[in-house]
Amino acid sequence: MTLDSANKAPWHCAACGIPLEKAKVQIAYLGSAFPVDLLRCSRCGIVFIPEELALTRMAEAEKILEDK
Repeated sequence: MTLDSANKAPWHCAACGIPLEKAKVQIAYLGSAFPVDLLRCSRCGIVFIPEELALTRMAEAEKILEDK
């Protein structure tokens, strides 16, 4: 998964107001976890998931896990 669409504009944390930084985060669903590079607030830890990613790859992965 890439950050291409998220890197087009400088994203800031709504709670802290600081710029988000690229970081490896764990995405977990139904007992499975996957390391993913996403934008994250270094102060509070909130993660930005681009809409495109949530509606495509993440939705596909959820469906596969639910079908198991």
